Amino acid sequence: MAVNNECKMKFLELKAKRNYRFIVFKIEDKTQQVVIEKLGQPNESYADFQKNLPANECRYAVYDLDFTTVENCQKSKIFFFAWCPDSSRVRSKMIYASSKETFKRELEGIQLELQATDVGEMSLDIVKSRAL
Repeated sequence: MAVNNECKMKFLELKAKRNYRFIVFKIEDKTQQVVIEKLGQPNESYADFQKNLPANECRYAVYDLDFTTVENCQKSKIFFFAWCPDSSRVRSKMIYASSKETFKRELEGIQLELQATDVGEMSLDIVKSRAL
């Protein structure tokens, strides 16, 4: 599975410059390459991020979560999401599952990972609890 160079470049911008709140990636069937589908602006919310994950198709995504610790410290962690809804095609699920680790290695700096088959498995409460 090839990874488009833009994926790495935009991820580095998210990590270092905080130019984006999230990035949604998809695998193009024709080229068998991971490409960027959506760049979330810094002012977009977690709900905006969730709206960009299609109900019936798999995606990879990264989200830069800002949160406050129990000690009242402001922190940020980068999450990697493997989004594979139950309603997506079996072939698509297999392709995304088999290429996930290879793609993740291309994005240095991911701190936490979450796999989800519906939005309930990736609620903001669950994500925040993983970050703490």
